[in-house]
Amino acid sequence: MPRFESDEDARRLGEALAALRREAGLSQAEAGQRAGMTSQGWGLYETGKRPGLFRPDVQRRLTAAIGATAEALALARGPADERPERPGDTRGVASTGRGFTGAPPAAAPGRRVQLSNDDLAPWAASGVVLEYEPGRWPRRDQGCVIEMADGETRVRLYDRADAEVLVVRGGAGGLGAEERIARADTRSVSAVVARLEH
Repeated sequence: MPRFESDEDARRLGEALAALRREAGLSQAEAGQRAGMTSQGWGLYETGKRPGLFRPDVQRRLTAAIGATAEALALARGPADERPERPGDTRGVASTGRGFTGAPPAAAPGRRVQLSNDDLAPWAASGVVLEYEPGRWPRRDQGCVIEMADGETRVRLYDRADAEVLVVRGGAGGLGAEERIARADTRSVSAVVARLEH
């Protein structure tokens, strides 16, 4: 099986993995645990010192652990024209760069909501558009969109939940105030997957 092209290629791919992990708000320990390895094992992938990072199955496993995709890893790695090409190149991810014609394919269509107040500042201010994914449960300190049983939509930062209560932050009391919402009063809770600031 061919190894990666060079130490530089492995380092760049590892840096891209680290950037995606940080973007997801996870530590190396949390990401490693989700992927079934230690934080040291995860760190070796991020530094480009662990073989296998160019294998598609390894990329899928690692990116799934941080809520990303192998395609996102390829984009984070950088444009293809900055990497040397070799005949017979068999790397796990091939990218044509960041440019594309038309909209990129989406695995599942997301929904968007625009904030109309500063209840979540400094995490997100009024005017910011949040994209959220229905059916995807948020992790701690991740933004979430809560559709209430009465039709109201609330945007908060998720803290924790049990069978009876959803605990969030960011209502009228700001990010420091905890809000407890009865689960029976909610229709759905969806994770925010992107902040689109213009």
